[in-house]
Amino acid sequence: MGMGRRRGGLCVLLPVCVSLFCLQVPVLLSQEGEGSCDPADLRALRGFLRGLESGAIGGWRFNGSPPSSSVPISCCGWTGITCDNSSSSSPSQSGRRVVGLDLSNRRITGKLSASMGGLDHLRSLNLSNNSFGGVLPRELFRLPQLEVLDLSYNEFSGTIPADTDLPSIRVFNVSFNNFNGSHPVLAGSPKLAQFDVGFNKFSGSINTSICLASAGIQTVRFSYNLLSGVLPAGFSNCSSLTELYLDSNNFTGALPDDLFLVSSLKRLYLQENRLSGELSARIRNLSNLEKLDVSLNGFSGRIPDMFRPLQKLQYFAAASNRFADSLPPSLSTLSTIQVLNLRNNSLKGEIDLQFENMRRLSFLDLASNRFSGGIPQNIAACKELKTLNLARNKLTGEVPESFKNLSSLSFLSLSNNSLINIASALSIVQQCPNLTNLALTMNFHGERMPSDGIQGFQSLQLLVIPNSGLWGSIPPWLQQCTKLHLLDLSWNKLEGTIPLWFGNLDSVFYLDLSNNSLSGEIPVSLTKMKRLISGNSLQPRSSSVYFPFFSMTSQSGTRLQYNQVHSFKPSLLLNTNKLVGSIYPQFGNLKKLHVLDLSQNMLSGSIPDELSAMKDLETMDLSHNNLVGIIPPPLARLSFLSRFSVAFNDLVGEIPVGGQFSTFPNSSFEGNSGLCGIYFSPCASDTPHQKTNRQRRDNSFFEGMATGIGLGTFVGILLARDPCRFWTYYP
Repeated sequence: MGMGRRRGGLCVLLPVCVSLFCLQVPVLLSQEGEGSCDPADLRALRGFLRGLESGAIGGWRFNGSPPSSSVPISCCGWTGITCDNSSSSSPSQSGRRVVGLDLSNRRITGKLSASMGGLDHLRSLNLSNNSFGGVLPRELFRLPQLEVLDLSYNEFSGTIPADTDLPSIRVFNVSFNNFNGSHPVLAGSPKLAQFDVGFNKFSGSINTSICLASAGIQTVRFSYNLLSGVLPAGFSNCSSLTELYLDSNNFTGALPDDLFLVSSLKRLYLQENRLSGELSARIRNLSNLEKLDVSLNGFSGRIPDMFRPLQKLQYFAAASNRFADSLPPSLSTLSTIQVLNLRNNSLKGEIDLQFENMRRLSFLDLASNRFSGGIPQNIAACKELKTLNLARNKLTGEVPESFKNLSSLSFLSLSNNSLINIASALSIVQQCPNLTNLALTMNFHGERMPSDGIQGFQSLQLLVIPNSGLWGSIPPWLQQCTKLHLLDLSWNKLEGTIPLWFGNLDSVFYLDLSNNSLSGEIPVSLTKMKRLISGNSLQPRSSSVYFPFFSMTSQSGTRLQYNQVHSFKPSLLLNTNKLVGSIYPQFGNLKKLHVLDLSQNMLSGSIPDELSAMKDLETMDLSHNNLVGIIPPPLARLSFLSRFSVAFNDLVGEIPVGGQFSTFPNSSFEGNSGLCGIYFSPCASDTPHQKTNRQRRDNSFFEGMATGIGLGTFVGILLARDPCRFWTYYP
């Protein structure tokens, strides 16, 4: 009977066991297909993991086995790991080798362990875009099969060993870290193709022996370091070089002659150094050049007439040098040119270019030079032109009629010239359907602001026409500019009242009507401007080119650029006019306002307590008005307020104490004979203001005490009659 039961039990268990075995077969086959990893690689990976501060990496499992364990572990399916194609099914093989490790963009913190040297079959290591720090282990530069090393965008520091031994390396990228000392040379790396040590703190001079060691190198980047000295010869040994980035260092002197022998060069970036002398005309030998930038140096003399052989040139920037004289004629032969930036030099003469041959031009900046004559009509031949800056020259005449055909134009600055006929100018450029930024500062002197004939500007986001002495009133066509973010009409002679419809411009966050002759009361509608109430953030316009349209100095001394609208602080500037009436309590609704300037008007009445609701306010200037009453104590709660003035009014009483008020100078309160306290004589205890305040406090105290006694007596009587009543729960 017992034997039969056992036999029956086995019959029941056997199918179950078979089923379980069958379920495990795919797993076993899968593991066999992946193969176990080489023990040396596993030890290296354990060491790597121990150096991390951010904890384990998802998918990495050592199954709790110690480093010396003989239990096979397959790491080939782990996150970021690639193994070779050999199989570990044969007992004679120790395991598959790790050939790739890619843990980029994983927010990993920690340091690299010296155990990385144990991955001696590693071909590619990518740890970019993390937060690794510390000094790199020397063992990392002893990996014989390593072809790609990308440690960019981390926080590594210290020096890189001079005696590197990476014979197979093709891509070496340690950019965007904090390395210092001399830059690495990789002398024993004949296969090197890309070398990037940019955005670090390497110092000293450049060692061009990298070209001798790696004649086939194609990309070299030293950008944004602390390298200095004269650029040495030796670049001609990089016979396959296509990209050379030497920008943003401290190089001095002239360019080495043998640099112009590297005919394979496509991109040459030399900007933001201290290079000097004349720019060599031998650049014409670099016939494959597509991008050339020599901006922000000390080059002088004429721009050489070198462009005819450079028929692949798309980008030429020579801004902020000391170039003089006229434009070289061969510039007009660049049929491929897209970006031409010559701003901030001493170029002169007429803008004599054959724009008909430069039809692909999308960016033209000739600002801050000495160009004279009229604006060329033929600029309109550049149908792809998006950015045009001719500001700060000596241009005369009218805006060409042909500008209406610039259908791609988005940014236009003609500021600081001697142009005439603003009515015609606005009538023409309003026909540019994609125009978003328009700066016309310091032109059209003494002309009348046109009030009609303008129907366009539906895409306009920025309009700047200050310092022109324009007279007339604020034009009604502005209310059609519903996408307007920034409007500056300051320093003109505009009269009349501020229109009510300003409150309907929902996107405006910066309004400057200061230094005019505007009169009447401030319209209440200004307190309903949605951008200043809700403060939806502006998204910066993407631009790959530095381009200040027109800059102004803020009250803090900061230079502001009108092409970077998003960097402007929300502001309402109505100062230096003839405005009357009171300051509305509704101004407190403008919770996103940073700058409020109502100074030098004829405003009257008291300062409303509600202004303390503008929590983001940094500047408040109410000086030189006819305001009366006290400075509201709640203003001391404005924790960001750094500039405040109520000088030269008729204010009385004690200056608030605490908060930012302890940081404001005496000049913020001068010219108010009735003020007392800080910076002034102590407040008399019996002044009407002090007496009234004390009486209010005393009355409030006694009223509160009487209320408390009465309520306490009432509750005591109820508790004495029914002590459980107050603990009854009412659903």
